[in-house]
Amino acid sequence: MAVKYALTTEKAVARIDKDNELVFVVDEKATKPEIKSELEASYQEKIRSVRTLHDMHGKKKAIVLFERKGAAADLAAKLKVI
Repeated sequence: MAVKYALTTEKAVARIDKDNELVFVVDEKATKPEIKSELEASYQEKIRSVRTLHDMHGKKKAIVLFERKGAAADLAAKLKVI
């Protein structure tokens, strides 16, 4: 399983409405295509892009941009992020 959990920091939650993006903490060895396919299969939402980064604590994060406007907010509500 590549995706561990959705991030609920203030900055991550601000991205939901502003940019239609959700931030997930993912496995260190997960690739962008693996993350994209897992999220699309799990939540039936089309994903436009996946960007990844490593934070200063050693965690790998994926910033996921959704195709459908409002998809991030709908999914965040479903995951109880907001």
